[in-house]
Amino acid sequence: MSQTGISYPITAAEWPELRVLVTGGAGFLGRYVVQALRARGCRHIIVPRRETCDLRVEANIIRLFEAERPHIVIHLAAVVGGIGANRARPGEFFYDNLIMGAQLMEQARRFAVDKFVAIGTICAYPKYTPLPFREENLWDGYPEETNAPYGLAKKMLLVQAQAYRQQYGFNAIYLLPVNLYGPGDNFDPATSHVIPALIRKCVEAVERGDDHIVVWGDGSPTREFLYVEDCAEAIVLATERYNAPDPVNIGAGFEISIKELAELIAELTGFRGRIVWDTSKPNGQPRRCLDVSRAWHAFGFRARTEFREGLRRTVEWYVATRAPIPAVQTV
Repeated sequence: MSQTGISYPITAAEWPELRVLVTGGAGFLGRYVVQALRARGCRHIIVPRRETCDLRVEANIIRLFEAERPHIVIHLAAVVGGIGANRARPGEFFYDNLIMGAQLMEQARRFAVDKFVAIGTICAYPKYTPLPFREENLWDGYPEETNAPYGLAKKMLLVQAQAYRQQYGFNAIYLLPVNLYGPGDNFDPATSHVIPALIRKCVEAVERGDDHIVVWGDGSPTREFLYVEDCAEAIVLATERYNAPDPVNIGAGFEISIKELAELIAELTGFRGRIVWDTSKPNGQPRRCLDVSRAWHAFGFRARTEFREGLRRTVEWYVATRAPIPAVQTV
């Protein structure tokens, strides 16, 4: 039983009475987390919007807590992007993510929030982490250079969570989701991650009749991907059941090369042209694959969505919702 009377694991009878603040709740992952909370009967979900509540400004956070008095905070809000965006805006990615997390957790402590769920990133792991990535390897080296400022800023949430637990008895947990994908993802070529970027390239190439697409790197790096709906379920399960200081990987426990990924997306989108690798561009971290056993033992999470099926749903969503490329007029 917590100091505010919440029992752990949280029961079905308790969810309707809890006030849950979800930062980033209108974003890609956030919408699925809100959906998972509603499915459990949670009626009081607070989703601040950056336009009216910029979390980089401490006064905004204080006003938010004074007005809403949440029992639980799930901190998803982040400035994110692919390799290109991380290389172009490293200072912004570091400062914005660091200051949002540090101020939010401090005010949550001051306002006696019962539980703080901090969402980290796979980019926090060292560049050359042995596979599969285990949580105990998190501090064994420096992150991959292209996303180190972002990864380290988010990693500080773990340091803060453990320090606050030690000094104040504050119940903060830290989760490390792997790369996410699914319907509703960001398909902006300037800031998107690899799956939406490849889907968009292939779909547009089919529409234009292009005979090739260009992809960054040489195709050799491997990545692990988790369907966004599965990740949301993991976060809510951890919110219900997990109350320990140790970080927890959230993933599907497999790896696929970028070359294999590009070929699979080409197949699913109907693109039959060549894939040209631009080796002047960076590969990013050489390999990524998580040990996901702690999530299963600690709060019973296992990914459910088969990768090909999740990709198919994502492609179908994008094709159904995007604006087609205007036809070129000839005179």
